[in-house]
Amino acid sequence: MKRLLTFGAALIALALPAAGFADDLKLTIGYQTVVEPSKVPQAAGTYEAATGATIDWRKFDSGADVIAAIASGALDIGYVGSSPLAAAASRELPIETIYIVGLIGESEALVARDGSGVASVADLVGKKVAVPFVSTTHYSLLAALRHEGVDPAKVEILNLRPPEIAAAWERGDIDAAYIWDPALGQIRESGEVILDSAQVAEWGAPTFDAWIVRKDFAEAHPDAVRGFVKVTGDTYASFLANPAAWNASSDQAREIARLTGAKVEDVPTLLKGYVFPPLADQASDAYLGGATVTAIAATSEFLKEQGRIEAALGDYSAYVSADYVIDAAKVN
Repeated sequence: MKRLLTFGAALIALALPAAGFADDLKLTIGYQTVVEPSKVPQAAGTYEAATGATIDWRKFDSGADVIAAIASGALDIGYVGSSPLAAAASRELPIETIYIVGLIGESEALVARDGSGVASVADLVGKKVAVPFVSTTHYSLLAALRHEGVDPAKVEILNLRPPEIAAAWERGDIDAAYIWDPALGQIRESGEVILDSAQVAEWGAPTFDAWIVRKDFAEAHPDAVRGFVKVTGDTYASFLANPAAWNASSDQAREIARLTGAKVEDVPTLLKGYVFPPLADQASDAYLGGATVTAIAATSEFLKEQGRIEAALGDYSAYVSADYVIDAAKVN
């Protein structure tokens, strides 16, 4: 593990100093099994050093579950997709978006079972399609149906979490599923990709993943939040500077596979399924400085049209903050 420890130590050296951290600070973070770079500092203990906190890492199967935990006060920081984020903001939960992880592309896809007779979105009529409700894949599925002129009421859309999708697929209970890894990799072995989120984005319905924080925690512990953002940004910078180093034989790939359940040989390809914006761009108009608010509003309007939320807000700017990425970018 020498290379991983060296990488973790380098990030610790770059992170914010511990001065100003509260004594005995406890931080609870909800993560998902998405293949992305921040799993490496999570494994190395880098976040603990940068935040000055004892971290309780909790794994979740969907963004909806993360939002429920944040709403109950069980989580301080969480990893969610744009659809559950929009739903949470529309419910006026006390959260802020603090880091855009990445724009989702090939890492989320609609897969049809071999022999199902599904070769296009139009073929989903009368079929059983599984997806975690209020997730980014749920949003992408509904957007794809709308683009192709398919009435969602004519498709049997089932609300299943990723592990449940993999199990239902094995039993032959479903015809198709729109999901992410590791479930995506499992069902692709006996199915074919019909559509991915890169295509749906081109159709006008982009999705993204983000880190969010409870506002009360951020107000009480801003140094810890900045430390978290700094480590996240440095990790993405390391990946973007040399993606080839994160190959299947690297310690980075092994740790990502261990925390996500993905096959280590698939990690390099899965990392290519996202567009990861660097820390220097996070506060720009393309992300937290403007476009994120617009994207949350557009997603919320779509969810309202689909009957997934009761109402959309007139302004979502209170649920996005560029302050932490701006401060973190100033630290060398």
